Amino acid sequence: MKDAVARAAVGAVLSRTRGGQIEVIEGGRSRTYGETGTDLHATVRINDPAAWRGPLHGSVGLGEGYVDGLWETDDLVALIQIGARSLADQHRGISAGVARTRSALHRLRGLVPENTRGGARRNISAHYDLGNDLFASFLDPMMMYSCAYFPREGADLEEAQLAKLDRICERLRLGPDNHLLEIGSGWGGMAIHAARTTGCRVTTTTISRAQHELATERVRAAGLEDRITILLEDYRDLRGNYDRLVSVEMIEAVGWQYFDDYFKTCDRLLADDGLFLLQAITIDDRLYEVEKASRSFANTHIFPGGCLPSMQRIADSVARVTELRQVWLDDITAHYPPTLANWRERFFGAWDRLRHHGYDERFRRLWDFYLSSSEAGFRERRIGDVQVLFAKPHWR
Repeated sequence: MKDAVARAAVGAVLSRTRGGQIEVIEGGRSRTYGETGTDLHATVRINDPAAWRGPLHGSVGLGEGYVDGLWETDDLVALIQIGARSLADQHRGISAGVARTRSALHRLRGLVPENTRGGARRNISAHYDLGNDLFASFLDPMMMYSCAYFPREGADLEEAQLAKLDRICERLRLGPDNHLLEIGSGWGGMAIHAARTTGCRVTTTTISRAQHELATERVRAAGLEDRITILLEDYRDLRGNYDRLVSVEMIEAVGWQYFDDYFKTCDRLLADDGLFLLQAITIDDRLYEVEKASRSFANTHIFPGGCLPSMQRIADSVARVTELRQVWLDDITAHYPPTLANWRERFFGAWDRLRHHGYDERFRRLWDFYLSSSEAGFRERRIGDVQVLFAKPHWR
């Protein structure tokens, strides 16, 4: 009975499909929803009637159904793109009051973890300590886990990540006299590249033990121990004064309650004539209040405690709690779909090896849904990626 009710409810939603065509196959029967003559098509096969219940619980239920094998599709990216197009009008119609109420209820029920110092360590560990072998299997040799920048058609992932790092160093005008602070070390790729190519000193920090361990090894192997210091510290506990600061896709792990603390800390650590480059995944301003403290597949199963800021939220924080001023911005959203497509291809190419490291089929489907839904979000510009350069008052 529950499955039949869910099937009817989801069917009613599918009947309003826009921007693509979805064919649903169940028990030998097929039904097609959506518009003809569009660029997006996906076929969904229902393996268990319980699959119909998942979408009633948003992206969490939809993703969990896929991970459990209750349904499958021939094109997960296209399917989620069609969903994003179909729901766009509905999301735009949600009032700020409803959004605030929904977020408050989720927060009060403790459904979304907070990033206190202890909570942040646990949340970061849940993703970044899954195993260095996992990340090395699908990232480029520098292990950059952020949007690349493809300088030309046909560029491969390694060239694109190098181009991204070069443009960051250029925008920060790094040289031997600079001391760069990096908030969010990753596996040391940014720090090593900056120190090696510009001669600057680098202090970088992470709260992932696995990242800290491998980054330390890589710095030692590069012979840059005299130029790079790697810390295992929360950004809020950092001390010192630096004339350059960079943070590449770390703000997404800060949590919406702490955006002001994050920017206040960056302002405190940066010299009066300093430059700060932020690379951030952002969410549409109109969706921020809806999504900031709500459960999603991403902040439930992939990045606990994560929250994407909107451009307006960043601007509000910077204006309210810092002396920073924006001096440059570049929207690099178009570069994320090919970055993610590369990661997904590499991930599946390495699957036989990963399976022998103990990752099971549910994990494979979990990461398939994560990477595919992320790519779809960027393709539909529900989420974006920007590089923003801020300057302190005495910078000229």
